[in-house]
Amino acid sequence: MDPVPDVEWFAERLKERTARGIAVETSALIRSGALPIGSRLPTVRDLAFKLGVSPATVSDAWSELRRQKMISGRGRTGTYVFGNTVAPRPARMGSVGHFGEGVLDLTMAVPDQNLLPPLGQALAHAAQADNLNSYERTPILSELRTAVERRWPYQPETFLATNGGYNAIYSALHALVMPGACIAIEDPTAMRILDIIEDLGAEIIPVECDIDGPLPASLAKALQKKPTAFIFQPRTHSVTGRAVSAERLAELATPLEASDCYIIEDDGVGDVSPLPPASLGRLFPKRVIHIRSFSKSLGPDLRLAVLSSSLSVVKQIQSYRSFSSGWTSRLLQATTAWLLDNEESSRIVEEARKSYAARRAALAEPLSERGIMLPPGDGLCVWIPVGSEQFALVTLAARGIAVLPGAKCSVRPINHIRVATSILTDRYDFVADSIALAALGGPG
Repeated sequence: MDPVPDVEWFAERLKERTARGIAVETSALIRSGALPIGSRLPTVRDLAFKLGVSPATVSDAWSELRRQKMISGRGRTGTYVFGNTVAPRPARMGSVGHFGEGVLDLTMAVPDQNLLPPLGQALAHAAQADNLNSYERTPILSELRTAVERRWPYQPETFLATNGGYNAIYSALHALVMPGACIAIEDPTAMRILDIIEDLGAEIIPVECDIDGPLPASLAKALQKKPTAFIFQPRTHSVTGRAVSAERLAELATPLEASDCYIIEDDGVGDVSPLPPASLGRLFPKRVIHIRSFSKSLGPDLRLAVLSSSLSVVKQIQSYRSFSSGWTSRLLQATTAWLLDNEESSRIVEEARKSYAARRAALAEPLSERGIMLPPGDGLCVWIPVGSEQFALVTLAARGIAVLPGAKCSVRPINHIRVATSILTDRYDFVADSIALAALGGPG
């Protein structure tokens, strides 16, 4: 670890006295190597004294550098130079490994390419899409709106096509949430959502869950902090495989009734879930943002999801999107609409749904025989408690299996692993043996 730079040396190189100026000039020192990675920075109080500014000004500058992943740490542990670029980095998603041949990679709960409907006819149809190649910013094609409206869990004011489910969440949060605000989110959750919230600079308030979904008491406690939004997955959960029961959904309405926060419903597993769509949109149509991704059911390269909300909310999200793509490809929208209305494509999605359920059950059954009892669920993965996450990861790696550490899906201390079952077509006993060894053989 490099020594703490002399506070006078540091202060002499900072000409600006605003939080933004201090952040910009400190980042320049880091990029140039004058402050190498690993350097411990002076305390906020010492630097503020030398600069003649308030400690709050330096703290605000450090907060911006933390958001950019250039520094880390705080308080008694000290603050250190963490990175030398200003580009935001998704800490969880960016550290997912890429494994070589011979490794059974069960880290990512992705659709099996062999279970996706073919795109040839759908793309040919899409070549005739209305207003194709126009720069007009069409929120959603009429044929896609008609196709999704029949399948939506409530009747919203309007819809918006986006470039995938995470793009919808990213756009909604950046359009509606100020940096430094609070966001309540079920725990555990999708790691990419946590990356998005942290990049935004918002505070994450975890909401505890059980087999039926977020706990109303935990949500009520989180809402006392006045979060701007509450995010949860109402249908099949992408991490645990559980769903929010109808009774629990009704119970969640009580604390939400007393709040004015946005309610973001992330249906990321989408139509490969065997469960019907669920939403609080009927109760809170002005505040609910319901998002359904079609990546798992129709194909990741469609890069398409649809969100619904009130006209005012969608207008804010669309306004934010105007800084980038502005609209979602009409080719992809028309392709998705055709697939949703095509009988053969619907049959293929139904068969995929059955295959994913069978694969998940094919691993859950031998796990139960080995003493690992999983609660009911569905989807593309299983969520398994372990004695020690690190022990489990190392043990499985020694047997040629890679899984996702549960810590990537939570902001709290946790000992779980997520095992993808969507592409697991054989070797169930070997995988179950390995997981049992990893889960039950760790420190007590």
